[in-house]
Amino acid sequence: MREIIRYSGDAAGVFDTHAHLYDRKFEEAGVFPADVLRNASEAGITRILIPADNLETSRLAVAYAREYDGMSGISLYSSVGVHPHEASSWSKEVRKELEDLLADKKTNRICAIGEIGLDYYYDHSPRDIQRRVYEEQLLMAYELDMPIILHEREATGDSMDILRRLYKNGNMRGNVGVCHCCSASPEIATELVKMGFYIGFDGPITFKNNKNTPAVCEAVPTDRIVVETDSPYLTPVPNRGAVNEPGFVPYVLEKVAQIKGITVAEAARITTENALRLYEIEER
Repeated sequence: MREIIRYSGDAAGVFDTHAHLYDRKFEEAGVFPADVLRNASEAGITRILIPADNLETSRLAVAYAREYDGMSGISLYSSVGVHPHEASSWSKEVRKELEDLLADKKTNRICAIGEIGLDYYYDHSPRDIQRRVYEEQLLMAYELDMPIILHEREATGDSMDILRRLYKNGNMRGNVGVCHCCSASPEIATELVKMGFYIGFDGPITFKNNKNTPAVCEAVPTDRIVVETDSPYLTPVPNRGAVNEPGFVPYVLEKVAQIKGITVAEAARITTENALRLYEIEER
């Protein structure tokens, strides 16, 4: 079994803004909710947001956040929405059920709509359907006054065309959301920030041969950066190959701190403050 290197530095108070804690890969690896949250707490994590990718996982994200909130001293939050992979599942009935969850967003600990967006790398749903469902959820988020979690892969042109049109037409809120696991160019990331986006960084920023993500981090203002794991995927160095956990997010934080020329403790404070603003969470 691969030896896991646990973080032992100064990352107190960090917020993992993207972790699919309901994913079966955790259980398959013998890592259960109590383990995940204990490991995260020992690494300095105090908050985790659990994103969804379809109706079923929207329900799971809400249930997980409600059931385990406060365990090991960690505050849990959720999002609901339909990922581009699942765009073909979108219907009036799905939208209605998501809106029902959002009707009591405080109890359900829902802070965003997502993941939503476009993914032309896998094309699990037809591209025209992806675009339609993406735009409908963007407009739903605007109507409900909620930030979004944007997923975009190999679809920058179409995604930006939709965002630019809605932005020009005044159909996007000032705090529009986060570009999760941002793989865009520094120029596009800068444009997203001007539209009102935060930029999320995760494991790939630590990968040796990845030059683009560090360049994006360098270009993005420090007050628009949040950190995430995308657990159980995209495990950062030094644990690549293992199932990712929120407890590994400090390795992402270390790289952000290095690029920005600040301490890890400063990076933890700043990125957490950014995430609280992004998701409009009041300290408790």
